[in-house]
Amino acid sequence: MKISLFYEFALPRPWSDDDEQKLFLDGLDEVEAADKAGFSTVWLTEHHFLEEYCHATAPEIFLAAASQRTENIRLGFGIMHLPPAVNHPARVAERISTLDLISGGRVEFGTGESSSVGELGGFGIDPADKRAQWEEALEVSIRCMTEEPFTGFKGEHIEMPARNVVPKPAQKPHPPVWVACTRPSSVQMAAQKAIGALSFAYTGPGPLKERVDGYYQEFADKGAPVTPLVNPNILAIGGDLSMMVAKTDEQAVQRLGVGGGFFSFGIMHYYMTGAHTPGRTKVWERYLKEVEQDQTLAYGPGRGAIGSPDTVREFLRGYEDSGVDEIILLLNPRSHEGTMESIELMGKEVLPEFIERDEKAVAAKARRLAPILEKVEARREASLAPDFDEDYSFGGLPTGRGGKFTASEIPEAMAEMNEGRVQAAKEEKAAREQAG
Repeated sequence: MKISLFYEFALPRPWSDDDEQKLFLDGLDEVEAADKAGFSTVWLTEHHFLEEYCHATAPEIFLAAASQRTENIRLGFGIMHLPPAVNHPARVAERISTLDLISGGRVEFGTGESSSVGELGGFGIDPADKRAQWEEALEVSIRCMTEEPFTGFKGEHIEMPARNVVPKPAQKPHPPVWVACTRPSSVQMAAQKAIGALSFAYTGPGPLKERVDGYYQEFADKGAPVTPLVNPNILAIGGDLSMMVAKTDEQAVQRLGVGGGFFSFGIMHYYMTGAHTPGRTKVWERYLKEVEQDQTLAYGPGRGAIGSPDTVREFLRGYEDSGVDEIILLLNPRSHEGTMESIELMGKEVLPEFIERDEKAVAAKARRLAPILEKVEARREASLAPDFDEDYSFGGLPTGRGGKFTASEIPEAMAEMNEGRVQAAKEEKAAREQAG
């Protein structure tokens, strides 16, 4: 089982002027330490307008910075929103490919469709369309990464002509694809599409085993690839996967404080209560009031990788026994110093045994899945992508409705450039004549 870290970049109020800058800079220090410690992947979400709960609005920017301070840790989008109003599929392909190149091929392409009123409404997306938009955008973005040129697409939500989208990713044919799975049915959907399942699991390792077994059974029975590269993997993230490691259980609990449950509370606040006033509602303050009423909301021992290295080791072994391929540990808001020590202790005293066992498990899994993969590939449907029209081309000035030119700044700039070139030639000729 791989062990990774998950960032939401929560930032509880009150805020000072440099809090957001410090949040990201501290995060870069933590990812650099995690790389040295041996964590498998740093997963960074993408959310918009969910103040306090998540300030990770541009994950590709942070992960690009992290790529230059690390060598081995993989860089995961957990997830990138694919509805085109948020991220056009061509731009998705460009950003994923660029990051894959500058990181030396370390990108994990997690995808999703968004579920919050704040985000869907903010971008004008009808919730009834979000699954169809995700499906179209996934196809187009992957084709943009792999086709040379992309031959075009016309769907219900996306229409794009032929273009050669550059650059192409370092990983061929493309980085591993995942999808966020908030319920068992979406885990089944991921298996059927032969992509990885970013599975939310809030009920502990016991029930998770059923979900893992169900994923692989569905993959074997009905998996039909929708991407050139299959990715039969399932990982777990959830409210009981916070991380705070210290020399003793007591120190870990003290450093965790009450922040361990803020992730779950934030989900409830933004996805279910429907009562948020932008720039006014104090989410952390509401959370603290809830914790006063119910101390179990804050989490503690047994509700995450919280405690001494021995305690955390035993906790993680329970998840390893579930058969899940990877777990993602949540980081506590405003706990940089404690997180840095947690990462160091994990690297020295916990991760080595899991890394060693994972290498053997990956090899055994490859042998086990080999005959299944042949059957899955046999179910792959033929591509419906149109052939490229070799006579197609584009060029000239953009025109708007009625054939009206709408980009006159370009010819004006070119005329000015040519005028400058002519004037420079005249001056050079005059200088030569004077010198002669």
